[in-house]
Amino acid sequence: MLGTDAVADQAGLIKDTTTQGFRQDVVTESMTQPVLVDFWAPWCGPCKQLTPVIEKVVKDARGKVKLVKMNIDEHPQIPGQLGIQSIPAVIAFRQGQPIDGFMGALPESQVKAFVEKLVGPVGPGPSAEMVAAAEAAAEAGDAAGASELFAGVLELEPENLAAIAGLARLHLDMGDLDGAKGILGMTPQAKAADPAIAAVRAAIELAEQAADLGDTAELEAKVAANPKDHQSRFDLALALNARDRREEAVDHLIAIIRADRAWNDDGARKQLLQFFEAWGPMDEHSMAGRRKLSTLLFA
Repeated sequence: MLGTDAVADQAGLIKDTTTQGFRQDVVTESMTQPVLVDFWAPWCGPCKQLTPVIEKVVKDARGKVKLVKMNIDEHPQIPGQLGIQSIPAVIAFRQGQPIDGFMGALPESQVKAFVEKLVGPVGPGPSAEMVAAAEAAAEAGDAAGASELFAGVLELEPENLAAIAGLARLHLDMGDLDGAKGILGMTPQAKAADPAIAAVRAAIELAEQAADLGDTAELEAKVAANPKDHQSRFDLALALNARDRREEAVDHLIAIIRADRAWNDDGARKQLLQFFEAWGPMDEHSMAGRRKLSTLLFA
C-alpha cells in the first residue's frame, strides 16, 4: 500500500541523538550523505516552528540527507564545543565535518534552498504524490480510496494541510459535519488561515446554515410571490448551494445586491464572498460570480 511504503521509506531519516550517540549518528553517518543537526530546546518557540518545516524538507529529499535533533538542555556539551549560542541552529555535516549552517526559524523555501545547496534539487516527496492521488480519487468518486490515501499522508505528516482539508471535505461531502469539523480541528492554530483550510471551514459553515432550511420548493414559491422578500431569497440561495446548484445561488444573491445593496448590513455580498471562499478561487462558478459582482458594483 502506498501509505505504508511511504512511511517505510522515511525510516531512519530523522532521529534524536545524545552526546554519546553524536559520533555514530552524525560524524559516521555524514560519511555517506549530509546530515543536518538541529539544535533545539523545549522552551524555544522558534524551534517548534522550524521542526515541522525542516522535517518536511528532509522527507522530500528522499534519503539524500538525514536530520538529527539534539536537545541542548539535556546535552549541552556538543553545542558548546561547536559554539552554538542561539537556537534554533542547524549545522550541516559532510565527511564528518561541519560545512554550513543557519540560525532561526526560516520559511520552508529558504530551508529547501539550504538543503538543495547540499544535495541538489529536492522533489515534492511522497506525501505530495499521495495528496495528488487522493485528490484524483476523490474527483473520480472513490471516496474510500481517497480517504485511505489522505490518512496515509497524515501518518507521515500529521499537520499536512492539504490532507487535513481533503479528508475534512470528504466527510463534509458525505454529510458527516461532526467528522469534518473534528478533522479540521487537527489544523495547527498558526495555520488556521491557510486558504485550503479556510475553504473547508467556510463550506462547513454553509452546510450548517442550510441544514434547517428544508426543501427549496417552499422558498422558491415565497420568492415568486414576493420578489422583494430578500430573506426568503437569501435562504433560497443557501439551500441551492447546499444542493450544488451554484449558478442559481449566485444569481439570487446578485438579485438582492442589485435591489438593495445595504440589506442586512450588506449581507448578500458577504454571503457571496463566503460562497467563493468555500468553492475555491478557480471554481468556474466562483470566477463567473466574481465577474457578475464586479459588473454590478463597478459598472
